[in-house]
Amino acid sequence: MTTAARPPVSLDVPAPRGACPFAPPPAYEQARADEAPARVRLWDGSACWMVTRHADIRTVLRDRRFSADATRPGFPFLSAGLRALGTERPTFIRMDDPDHARLRRMLTADFMIRKVAELRPAVREVTEDLLARLTARPGRTADLVADFALPLPSVVICLILGVPYDDHAFFQRCSSVMLRTDAPPGEVAAAQNELRAYLVGLARAKRSVPDDSIIGRLAAHSGLDDDEIASMGRLLLVAGHETTANMTSLSVLALLREPEQAALMRRAMRSDEAGDSGPLDTAVEELLRHLTVVHNGLGRIAVEDVEIGGTTIRAGDGVLCMLGAGNRDEDAFPDGDRLDLARPGARRHVAFGFGVHQCLGQPLARLELRIALPAVLDRLPGLRLAVPFEQLRFRSEMAVYGLHELPVAW
Repeated sequence: MTTAARPPVSLDVPAPRGACPFAPPPAYEQARADEAPARVRLWDGSACWMVTRHADIRTVLRDRRFSADATRPGFPFLSAGLRALGTERPTFIRMDDPDHARLRRMLTADFMIRKVAELRPAVREVTEDLLARLTARPGRTADLVADFALPLPSVVICLILGVPYDDHAFFQRCSSVMLRTDAPPGEVAAAQNELRAYLVGLARAKRSVPDDSIIGRLAAHSGLDDDEIASMGRLLLVAGHETTANMTSLSVLALLREPEQAALMRRAMRSDEAGDSGPLDTAVEELLRHLTVVHNGLGRIAVEDVEIGGTTIRAGDGVLCMLGAGNRDEDAFPDGDRLDLARPGARRHVAFGFGVHQCLGQPLARLELRIALPAVLDRLPGLRLAVPFEQLRFRSEMAVYGLHELPVAW
């Protein structure tokens, strides 16, 4: 094991993005080429390790010697606002076992593949309704983010949680503030407290009048207090619409930029309609790999000395796992910068993380994507950008990457 002194800081994170808005910052790609974990500087001047190789990321995320407990001193955050979000009433994704396992188990059954498959008719109905509204409008133009990609997962997660969709503007406003890497801590705390108060009130109402939603069931049977239910509801509500919404809009844009891949997607759609789901499943996995909306890394902190890539990461050192860089690692995905919807092995990506903290809602995200993307291509013939590509605004300042708007015509 290498026990030399820590190397000097090599770059600041988040690093500037390059010419391709779909790719991770070039500095992360260079760090991956250098193979060893890089020493990087955070917003407050503190240093941590950055891990960019696919194999090393999987090692860190499955090794119990790396803690997900965000309250430990030295845990890496990309901004003061995200530190406030991660340490004030943390959700179970910021906990270690046994607390993590105890709380996660309360939700596991709701997100098992068979259970999520029961939502297929509802997801398809919401998708068709949103697209019907688009095609009924004059002008054949729309903002695909506001008019489709964002409302689709928002309606679905509200249905599952038991949150009134009429309140979507409120919780989307709160989540937008909470996920901004440049938001002052006070604004993040205020948005978090607003959303917490709303969810506490909802939990109390469901204690009196239970229903079969997740919040209703937790309020009636889990033994959790209102704050714990609100914390779990906040995690699912924010993650349940932000990630899929941004994956959907980015995926559509990527397909518009690469007509050959759009043609592959259409062939995959026809195979799926004929009973062969394999090509469509592969296409969705490749888009998840190629785009990876969690661009700024998953944080961990070492609780023991651990060797990663020939480098000793000492107890108390923070680590950022750069999922987007790992998902383009040539050792894991040959020609990794290329989008290939027929790529074998695409499902080995780490877009949903890895290990015991791997994203609980990934079956739902996959279901929504494999319904939404074919439907958009089918119902909006001649789909194209309504503005020059260079005018698009990407969410570089957000913890979940994506597009602010996607003006399209068809």
